[in-house]
Amino acid sequence: MKLQVKNLYKIFGANPEKGLEAARQGMSREEIMSRYKLALGIHDVTFEVNESEILVVMGLSGSGKSTLVRCINRLIEPTAGSVMIDEVDVTRLNGRELRTLRLKKMGMVFQSFALFPHRSVLKNVEYGLEIRGVAPKIRAEQAQKAIDLVGLSGWEEYPPESLSGGMRQRVGLARALATDPDILLMDEAFSALDPLIKREMQDELLALQSRVGKTIIFITHDLDEALKLGDRIIIMKDGRVVQIGTPEEILTAPADDYVEQFVQNVDITKVLTVAKVMRKAISVTYPKDGPKTVIHKMKEEGLSRVMVVDTDRKLLGLVDVEDVLTAFKRGDKTLTQILDREVATAQPDDNVACLFPEKKYPVAVVNTENKLLGIVKRGSLLAAMADHGGKDGDR
Repeated sequence: MKLQVKNLYKIFGANPEKGLEAARQGMSREEIMSRYKLALGIHDVTFEVNESEILVVMGLSGSGKSTLVRCINRLIEPTAGSVMIDEVDVTRLNGRELRTLRLKKMGMVFQSFALFPHRSVLKNVEYGLEIRGVAPKIRAEQAQKAIDLVGLSGWEEYPPESLSGGMRQRVGLARALATDPDILLMDEAFSALDPLIKREMQDELLALQSRVGKTIIFITHDLDEALKLGDRIIIMKDGRVVQIGTPEEILTAPADDYVEQFVQNVDITKVLTVAKVMRKAISVTYPKDGPKTVIHKMKEEGLSRVMVVDTDRKLLGLVDVEDVLTAFKRGDKTLTQILDREVATAQPDDNVACLFPEKKYPVAVVNTENKLLGIVKRGSLLAAMADHGGKDGDR
């Protein structure tokens, strides 16, 4: 575990202790505001973040998500609770210790880019290292590595005003990465970008994460963005955590009506995995089996198609009942002449969206070694989609 937030509260206003006690006794956000003129920003939030995980925190405006991320690095002082990073409680650090932790452990990327207009791209990226006191030559080298990492090589000497929005956000990301932090806090980092640039930046972040493996807390109000980026998602409402889960858990088992309404228009095919809709391939046949053996197997088990595997269960193809009958009448002793090797395949972690574009059914589910794990029949796929309230387009 890299980070743990436990029983975190933030009350805005004078004498926040009154609001804290009221919140702990069950008073609502509205009642606290009405009675004490205090704003309840964060209400008893608890969660953990694993090493190299992207945890997305989402919710509507006013849900407390941005307050939460700022409490983690104490840009906003929590009223109560703890924030543990590598077993160090951030809320107990003095000013010097907190500055050191921010410089060495955390980087932050803002929605507004927050670049210095009078500094070049390189000098902007160097800034955190400069504050840390790193020697000019070394910080230039580290900044250059971060610039290369985000794909901005060649733009080092340009001012921010000459860059597009997406490029400026890359500069912000490079600046955060240059100090090699363990944790990245990204507050609505892509929200100000045009839709196409936003999707490109999401793809870039995922590609970058596969190389650097940072622990990332990503704040967004965009459900599609949360589903795309998050290993897990936290949904917040009125300062509280409503649900924590994987994208699939959020979509298929919403915790309450609020979450259900939140996700009701999402295309389930983009999140539901093949593993959830496949059936075990219990009935298979082998190259040694002749047409008569396969006909018997098909008759006994009511099948019209059977997957053919070798003794290591590696997929070789499939045979169709009509072809098997033809081979039997022809006197064939093996399946060689009728083996269809053009079998549609998928892997367990693929999204079920991959099963729709003109696939031949059944689809063989295989691992990276091409071993047969299961099959997906069109009927079982549609049944699973119906169970989860999904759609298969117009098919």
